[in-house]
Amino acid sequence: MTLVDLAFAAAILAAVPALVYLYNLPYFCRLPKVDLHDNMSVSVLIPARDEENTIRDAVESVLFSKCVEVEVVVLDDHSTDRTAKIVQQIGREDERVRVEKAPPLPLGWCGKQHACHVLSQLARHEILVFMDADVRLEPSALKRSIEFLGHTQADLVSGFPKQVTESLSEKLVVPLIHSILLGFLPLDWMRRWRWSALSAGCGQLFVTRRPAYRKAGGHKAIKTSRHDGITLPRAFRKAGLRTDVFDGTDLATCRMYHGLREMWNGLAKNATEGMASVGALPVFTVFLLGGQILPIFLVAVSLASRQWPVLVCSGLALALSVLPRILSAWRFRQSYLGAMLHPAGVAILLAIQWYAFIRRLAGKPVAWKGRT
Repeated sequence: MTLVDLAFAAAILAAVPALVYLYNLPYFCRLPKVDLHDNMSVSVLIPARDEENTIRDAVESVLFSKCVEVEVVVLDDHSTDRTAKIVQQIGREDERVRVEKAPPLPLGWCGKQHACHVLSQLARHEILVFMDADVRLEPSALKRSIEFLGHTQADLVSGFPKQVTESLSEKLVVPLIHSILLGFLPLDWMRRWRWSALSAGCGQLFVTRRPAYRKAGGHKAIKTSRHDGITLPRAFRKAGLRTDVFDGTDLATCRMYHGLREMWNGLAKNATEGMASVGALPVFTVFLLGGQILPIFLVAVSLASRQWPVLVCSGLALALSVLPRILSAWRFRQSYLGAMLHPAGVAILLAIQWYAFIRRLAGKPVAWKGRT
């Protein structure tokens, strides 16, 4: 294969996710403003394990919600810090908040899925909102999310909050959540058909109703999973139910990880149920390595050797690979620095996937918060 052939192949590999991304962007909508007069009753359920630095802001953001009758239930999942005490203090000042202690983790359960399962049994209202402790809601977020659940007639909806990034490694990698979602999953197909293979979601924010949750088996149906963002919508779809997603950039914020080490382990812990699964990893490796990383090297080689046909193809490939990332920086309020260094971010993401895959083959899954 000549350099021209390689550059042409890179352009094709970059074009496919770029075109899917552009096609998807209008379907990944922000939620419309709604009538903020009619109240709804909702249970906001927050699993928390060693979250003393985040739990207060999470709970208080829910309490500021407009036009919903809300209860906030925090499950202290055997924290070794002040998580429970902080929630207890809030609860003494606001009766809508209570903290419960998690029972011992049963054999064969992932900690988060067990915590959410227990929370679902403690909830008083029919509408259930599962929210991570590092999420901050805007006052209209719950009302608008519930309206979207009803308007779409879906049984489970998931919002993708604005991802807050501080360190360079976070800016490089975390925004790729949107690039992978919109670049590889046709959203209108997801809405048209209920195939479990079209499952998509964000584990940071789920909204459902109790009858649908029970029909799908709830978190018990995915008790061994560490990637509820994919597996919970898949469980709903396998039960014949509908799922949907929405752009939550203006409804919620979340800082997933703090620094490279935490981000690496956090993404690696559930990678083998997503991109790093046996079937998906070769496909993603070809597309990401060939269409997102290779073009920058081909551009450098073609400039050095003055091979202009190679430069044209590889330059096109590079532009196509970076275009979705720049659009994401604008649309989802992400880092423009991370967008300009896009190939480096993709290289780190791909390294994390292979790291997780190799560890799984070796029987050494990645630990997270003291659990494997």
